[in-house]
Amino acid sequence: QVQLVESGGGSVQAGGSLTLSCAESGNAWHRTYLAWFRQAPGKERVGIAALNTNNGRTLYDDSVKGRFTITRVNAERTTYLQMTSLNTEDTATYYCAAGYNSFGLTSNNYNYWGQGTQVTVSS
Repeated sequence: QVQLVESGGGSVQAGGSLTLSCAESGNAWHRTYLAWFRQAPGKERVGIAALNTNNGRTLYDDSVKGRFTITRVNAERTTYLQMTSLNTEDTATYYCAAGYNSFGLTSNNYNYWGQGTQVTVSS
């Protein structure tokens, strides 16, 4: 089992930056792949960034490529999502996910989920 707790959400003006954190505990063997998803009101949950801890490979959805960065500090067992140049379309609840099956940006790739943290971007 892996437990995930997100933090760092909040309100920010368009053009601003925010960094989300995802602290993990539990079985480290079950979190080979880490990712961030987001879900806007009335929309489906979408994978936006993923990290393969075996080789450091990252994946990004086109909507955030060049603006968001997923990183991890192993000693802290924490995964970060650095978000820059935020716009109103980035408003959503952001979820951290971990898994051991396969690498990708779809929900089926992941076994464990955090409770989510809200990000609101105002114009």
